[in-house]
Amino acid sequence: METRLITKKQKPLVNRNIKAPQVLFIDQTGENHGVIDTADAIKLAKESNLDLVVVSQPREGAPVAKAMDHGKLQYQQSKRQKQTSRPSVKEVKFRPNIGESDYELRVKRATEWLSKGDSVKFLVRLRGREHQHRDRATDLLQRVITDLESAGKVQSFDRRALTVFLSPS
Repeated sequence: METRLITKKQKPLVNRNIKAPQVLFIDQTGENHGVIDTADAIKLAKESNLDLVVVSQPREGAPVAKAMDHGKLQYQQSKRQKQTSRPSVKEVKFRPNIGESDYELRVKRATEWLSKGDSVKFLVRLRGREHQHRDRATDLLQRVITDLESAGKVQSFDRRALTVFLSPS
């Protein structure tokens, strides 16, 4: 008997692609019908206008198959994958003597990220003699806060570390 394990990259076996002669059938309500022939299980699923999908492939014994809408399952899995793979905090690094066009570009990107629902962390990095002019860095962060008032709200403003954390409003 051929045994195939379902991995994340491998697509689940559906309807006629199920090679096992028998499956442990579970209907759409979650009721266990026991081990039945694969053809009978497909027929029962088709009567309900659903697909027969293998949800678990044990090493020994019949695979577990459930009557469900395969298209809906694929949609939910892709939606879940997109949601978990997307980072929720974006980071923007500045220098205190940033050019006007660079500043506007970064603020524009931050506005887009905030509108998508991501949080944004701004941080100003000082080097060498720039540490003598910390006031310019805090003024820059204050300007970021005023420019992004409509897009997000300030969660934290750390003057010592020169960071501002904004979340979507």
